[in-house]
Amino acid sequence: MEQYMAVAKSWLSESFDEATRKEVAELIKGDPKELEDRFYRTLEFGTGGLRGIMGVGTNRMNKYTVGMATQGLANYLKQLYGDKPTSVVISYDCRNNSRYFADITAGVLLKSGIKVFLFEDIRPTPELSFSIRHLGCNAGIMITASHNPKQYNGYKVFWEDGAQIVEPHDRNIIAEVEKITDPSQVKFNDDPALKPVMIGAEVDKAFLDSIYTLMLSLDAVKRHSDMKIVYTPLHGTGSRTVYPFLDMMGFKNVIHVPEQDVNSGDFPTVVSPNPEEPTAMKMAMEKADEVGADLVLASDPDADRIGVAVRDDKGKLILLNGNQILTILFAYMLDRWNALGKLKTGDPFMVKTIVSTRMADAICAKYNVPLYSVLTGFKNIATVVREFEGKRVYIGGGEESNGFNPGDFVRDKDSAASCGLLAECAAWLADRGQTVYGYLQELYKEFGYYKEGLTNIYRAGKEGAAEIQKIMKDYRENPPKELAGSKVVKVIDYLETEKTKLPKSNVLQFLADDGTIVSVRPSGTEPKIKFYFGVRGSDADERIDQLKQQFA
Repeated sequence: MEQYMAVAKSWLSESFDEATRKEVAELIKGDPKELEDRFYRTLEFGTGGLRGIMGVGTNRMNKYTVGMATQGLANYLKQLYGDKPTSVVISYDCRNNSRYFADITAGVLLKSGIKVFLFEDIRPTPELSFSIRHLGCNAGIMITASHNPKQYNGYKVFWEDGAQIVEPHDRNIIAEVEKITDPSQVKFNDDPALKPVMIGAEVDKAFLDSIYTLMLSLDAVKRHSDMKIVYTPLHGTGSRTVYPFLDMMGFKNVIHVPEQDVNSGDFPTVVSPNPEEPTAMKMAMEKADEVGADLVLASDPDADRIGVAVRDDKGKLILLNGNQILTILFAYMLDRWNALGKLKTGDPFMVKTIVSTRMADAICAKYNVPLYSVLTGFKNIATVVREFEGKRVYIGGGEESNGFNPGDFVRDKDSAASCGLLAECAAWLADRGQTVYGYLQELYKEFGYYKEGLTNIYRAGKEGAAEIQKIMKDYRENPPKELAGSKVVKVIDYLETEKTKLPKSNVLQFLADDGTIVSVRPSGTEPKIKFYFGVRGSDADERIDQLKQQFA
């Protein structure tokens, strides 16, 4: 208590503005648990940047934590590039304070002698990724907390290849950020003459023109241009790219959910703006029933991950999970690449994460296309893309958390390109008298019924973080003997890099003799530990339920 109280009192100094000092003074007189949560640690600048609840305190997203992180990044860029011209592009989503944090970030960089390109209004993460290489920048920053609840905001750092930072830059940036221990070390911009270069429409066009070249069935789109598609941006940045891209492709009957077209960091129509969750998709699915649409598409606030709903064989709308979306897009892209003769040249490959469906392995094996499995996070997919850049052709890659990206224009998940592919896949299937749901059932018949599940255990605050670490420690010391009645035959610990051949990560996998697999890892962005389940067979639904009970 003495430690965090001392830190809190340091925020009463003249280094902080009057409003901050006043709020901290009230906190000191108030609830000690609230004060502890705000000051017991410094909001960690992790391997992707910052993410946290907004408010005053060292463990919150605010002007000072953002400024200090930016100063550390600026110092690293100056250290790396010296007097060479250096530039950073910044984008931001619809969240409360996103533009404010973007302006703070831009100001610190400008004051540190770094050129800044700043989007004139909200733009999605994939366009930020694209714009880095398009503008020839050294780095990029996206102000977003992705699909987290409205209290959160975040700060993602991307490198010159358009991907989120990886070794050694992530470690080196973290080291520089940790050297900034007081706001007095931050070069907040007080010079009105120092301004960023504002960007917008030109980059929008270049982005959409580029991903348009990745589409595979535009003739089918022409034949089914009146197909009813409901799309919702869930109040976020997808309105800036997905709507115009579907129109560019030729879809003329894209139906809006007007209440969710409103850009708002309060996300007034949803509890959480996560398109993986049925509650977030509810209004769009109701709109689809109202207008008779067979396809529902959505994107989260920064428009990298997607949500998809289709009609089953009884005409009922069902929500697809991330693994089903990945399965459909892998199968569709490989079928079309094969039909178009594109698999014969360029030594193509695909990528997925270690917790994503193994059905993708079976699909790639059918077409004799190598599939690489990487650690969770799209930056790890982008690492493989970068490794083979100029040598081999990347078809696409995805992960179980509703993220997919075709081609290498973007080095992160991309809702615009993914929604475009799903919509044209529906048109291509319509040419065959088939539905997206029917296509998925056809794939299950061909490759076997793969089923995946996910359980999250939330543990908030300081005690929660310690409990999550204890859970991981206990599983390392006492791994399960069985998975839903099947004997565990292998345990993989991804902290043991010499065995996994992948970067070190706090992930455990348990494999059973019937092929069942369970992966366990703490979330890198939320106070929870995640359990991923994968099974195959006619009794897969029952076994997933057993696994959820076993690891509850």
